[in-house]
Amino acid sequence: MFTVYVYVLDTLADWELGYVTAELSSGRFFRKGAPEVSVKTVAVSKDPIKTMGGLTIVPDCTIDDVVVNEKSVLLLPGANTWDNPKHGAIIEKAGELLSAGAVVCAICGATVALANAGLLDQRPHTSNGAGYLEMASPAYKGQKFFVDTPSVADHKLITASSTGALLWAKQIIEQLDVFQHNTLEAWYAYFSTGEVQHFFTLMQTLSESK
Repeated sequence: MFTVYVYVLDTLADWELGYVTAELSSGRFFRKGAPEVSVKTVAVSKDPIKTMGGLTIVPDCTIDDVVVNEKSVLLLPGANTWDNPKHGAIIEKAGELLSAGAVVCAICGATVALANAGLLDQRPHTSNGAGYLEMASPAYKGQKFFVDTPSVADHKLITASSTGALLWAKQIIEQLDVFQHNTLEAWYAYFSTGEVQHFFTLMQTLSESK
């Protein structure tokens, strides 16, 4: 079973997590025999946080509760508060998870926190456009590994720009291998284009898998 830890912090960008958490939590399009997935919110403390959209989230657990093994997945969303030093603990944990072969996924402002820690210096990654990480992170040294695309999957590290939430979700789902390939392709095609034929294809892949 995978445990997906969703890091929550004040001003969290709600929309960046919607696609991936909805699918991993509901399992509505999972393939037959897919591994079980447990989704938990994690924070510095169990005090409620307020998202950018004004929603209140009470964390399920704290950073000390995160299990470091290859079955753990860490999702780091964008927020306007990543510069608070208290979030350094989850970035340290991200480094431990990567070393253990776990999946770490960062989007938007969270990529700056990874850059500050040197975790993007030696592997392909992306962020909010060319030049953004240089501007936001004086410690950043990964320029030659930057890829100017909405989301980049480099083995167990998946990074995305603020506009890459859908592709980021697709790459995370693919990494966890919980959808059939044709289901994932139809899902992505439908949500990226809105064309109804992809919805019917998506439904057909589900009926064929039963």
